[in-house]
Amino acid sequence: MSLFGWADSAPEQTARPAFRDSPEARRMLDVREVYAEPAALDSPRGRQIMARLPGVRVTEVESHWRIPALHGNDGNIGRWVRIKTDTLVLGEKHTLRTRPNGRSADWIAPGPSNGCAMACAYCYVPRRKGYANPITLFTNIEAIVAHIRRHVRAQGPKTEPNQCDPEAWVYDIGENGDCSVDALVCDNTADLVVAFRGLPTAKASFATKFVNPDLLALDPQGRTRVRFSLMPHQDARLLDIRTSSIDERIAAAADFLDAGYEVHFNLSPVVLRPGWQEDWADLLTRLDDVLPARVKRQAAAEIIMLTHNQALHEVNLGWHPRAEEVLWQPAAQETKRSQNGAVNVRYSLDIKREALTRMRQLLATHAPWLRIRYAF
Repeated sequence: MSLFGWADSAPEQTARPAFRDSPEARRMLDVREVYAEPAALDSPRGRQIMARLPGVRVTEVESHWRIPALHGNDGNIGRWVRIKTDTLVLGEKHTLRTRPNGRSADWIAPGPSNGCAMACAYCYVPRRKGYANPITLFTNIEAIVAHIRRHVRAQGPKTEPNQCDPEAWVYDIGENGDCSVDALVCDNTADLVVAFRGLPTAKASFATKFVNPDLLALDPQGRTRVRFSLMPHQDARLLDIRTSSIDERIAAAADFLDAGYEVHFNLSPVVLRPGWQEDWADLLTRLDDVLPARVKRQAAAEIIMLTHNQALHEVNLGWHPRAEEVLWQPAAQETKRSQNGAVNVRYSLDIKREALTRMRQLLATHAPWLRIRYAF
């Protein structure tokens, strides 16, 4: 045991299947082709994944970022969702860097994946990838976990509370993917949850739109925060493609809390269109009606207004143009440069300010117990 109470080695893990054999998993993933860096194939995690994919075609690539058949092929736009179902990419994360955040989390950790099998029309991840965005799993998970452990230990105990957490340093482990979906494929998410059990001054955090009951068996012991992303049903039906329903996400909150997770909510993205205030009021009222008191006592929320991107707009027009009728509103949006340097569009400052004020009022009226950690 170290000075601050860290375990010197990871707790023993129980065996888990690499692919979950369930209707949900089969609907989400039916992998027919794998693109992989040779080192990723030769790694223990890569071998674990491929053992569950007998007979699947494998194409070796120099880099998981440079796959012309995927990222450079504009003919893939019409197969946007199909590629997410039948294609998997395996690579190694070569740059291990933890960077400060200060909004949802104190730190953004190097994530175990990039891309997703779900197909949310507003997702920011494919903005760098062009014409396809399947899951890329990073197989050097041992190096990722070791990096995070070193970073946490270097911080020492958190001495001042902030909006991220009053006591623990919060590390977002799923910035560019969905850890719940990743857990259908391999143990990367499980390894991170287990690692944070042994880091008493830190807490893992990830947002998700997929309810994966396998995560209930990981025994996080309060050291992992799950943020279920929520939006009105009308928006979710149009924009949250291939995700768990809003009702499923709400219903899962108590199960995850009872399994040892901290459970928060992302009210995200807030999309401004006719009737948006009434629909958010209905959603918040439902939360107030159905969530048990134990969930409400520890819950907090992030409010995140929609941002969009010209390149993603063009891609979406090729596979889901109806979504762009509400996402792309040039008269109400302006250019912004994100923290990572990307040039996107957001609602103009006056419109955004007014909408955030209204969201706070809706919460105060319909779910006054739901503390707002931050609004952006």
